[in-house]
Amino acid sequence: MAERYDFLVIGSGVAGLSFALRAAEHGTVAVITKKASAESNTNYAQGGIAAVMDPGDSVEDHIHDTLVAGAGLCDEEVVRLVVTEGPERVRELMQMGADFDREADGDLHLGREGGHSANRIVHAADMTGREVERTLLSTVRAHANINLFEYHFAVDLITEHHLGRRVSEVWPDLHCFGAYVLNEETGEVETLLAKATLLAAGGAGQVYLHTTNPGVATGDGVAMAYRAKARIANMEFIQFHPTSLFGSESQFGGRSFLITEAVRGDGGILRNQAGERFMPDYDDRAELAPRDIVARAIDEQLKRRGEDFVWLDISHKPPDEVLSHFPNIARVLRKKFGIDMTRESIPVVPAAHYLCGGVVVDQQARTSIGGLFACGEVTCSGLHGANRLASNSLLEALVYAERALEPAVAYAAEHTINNAVPEWDKSGTDEPQEWVLVAQNRREVRQVMSAYVGIVRSKLRLSRAWRRVGMLYEETEDFYERATVSSGLCEVRNLVAVAHLIVKSAMRRTESRGLHYMADFPEPDPYERHDTVLDYAFEQD
Repeated sequence: MAERYDFLVIGSGVAGLSFALRAAEHGTVAVITKKASAESNTNYAQGGIAAVMDPGDSVEDHIHDTLVAGAGLCDEEVVRLVVTEGPERVRELMQMGADFDREADGDLHLGREGGHSANRIVHAADMTGREVERTLLSTVRAHANINLFEYHFAVDLITEHHLGRRVSEVWPDLHCFGAYVLNEETGEVETLLAKATLLAAGGAGQVYLHTTNPGVATGDGVAMAYRAKARIANMEFIQFHPTSLFGSESQFGGRSFLITEAVRGDGGILRNQAGERFMPDYDDRAELAPRDIVARAIDEQLKRRGEDFVWLDISHKPPDEVLSHFPNIARVLRKKFGIDMTRESIPVVPAAHYLCGGVVVDQQARTSIGGLFACGEVTCSGLHGANRLASNSLLEALVYAERALEPAVAYAAEHTINNAVPEWDKSGTDEPQEWVLVAQNRREVRQVMSAYVGIVRSKLRLSRAWRRVGMLYEETEDFYERATVSSGLCEVRNLVAVAHLIVKSAMRRTESRGLHYMADFPEPDPYERHDTVLDYAFEQD
């Protein structure tokens, strides 16, 4: 039997939970998350929320910094609305109970990160995401109108395709009626119907071998939306965080431990293994240059010198100050790795961190599919352009969760639940007998992406990745058609789909811009100053 709600929210990070709380004042809400409710990219965000909260700062400066970081691809109107509305969203979090760091006089302690011209990072020590997630989750759990479903994996969005209709290439003919969702406890695929659906399923860092993202970040939202024929854009822009802890994956379930950018904002210095400070040779802003510049500089140092990591050193700062600003990082480094960051340098390498492209949305979080809204990292809103400015991600999620409310409520008021949606059909499928094949595909797609579609790319590398990913796609889809649905199989399917989108987008951009650096085309091309839009699922070139 299908379950019916006014609003369905896919994802339990800051974007999904913020929207759920707002929508619950207008109807019933189901929030589904494929793991525990707190397991999201939000929970691991260390740095903070970029917002103009200091009278000495200005909205215009924050806008300027965002546009500069975005390398000519930001939508200035979107940047303006997010930066302008952001401070009020932060104040709402504080009213809800979020406890952010403050100065002795009670004012917010505002940090500074790469690309920012002022101290404007609202934070809770070095665990801001955890504090935001805690605040939102506790409020969501207490709301009578919200049902939270943990360990429920969204398999596919439901559209006219599932009603047996030929889906037109004209977007007004497409509507979302909810989602098919795998209940991991029962192993059954359930039908969750809704008048309006919000996609807030996060990013896709797990498509690379080295990533700061948790294991849940397998690009499920982007892959589902693309299969449903939503418009997708700018998938070539993958932000690599410059400073993840070298060799930390085995201790953290496959993700690299992030050393927040705020360490550099507080005076941390990058040095190669010869002890030479190198960032001033690459950019006048040195360690405070935008992330794409710092990541490429580290990558170039490692390749030129044949080394595995560079050093990040903040030991010249007073120990009490370091420990008060970065208590969690200091604790983890000391207990798990025997590193005292107040006295020693930290070995760091770049790791995949944030997806700047995704499902195209307008300023009210509407996608190209009727009844489907989206916000957070799963989207391409126009805010980030070719490179996200540090700590603008939680800001975007908060602002767009609020902006999605009015159009979603209006859509829900104008539409009824579609009772013609069939139950999930598992006929013709069996328990997989050769799971090793799918497990190998997961390893291989991550290896291919890391080797050929990383910080520096080339036409030859991308063409090789295109062939490899194409083969993996065909194998995975064939296996999926014959096998009983499982979360592991769905994740591999989604990773391969996202890899396809990243490679395809990267092949279309024959220039270097922001996070997309091509060895064959090392300079930006003014004629390439446009979004890379992909319209239909796995179209043939």
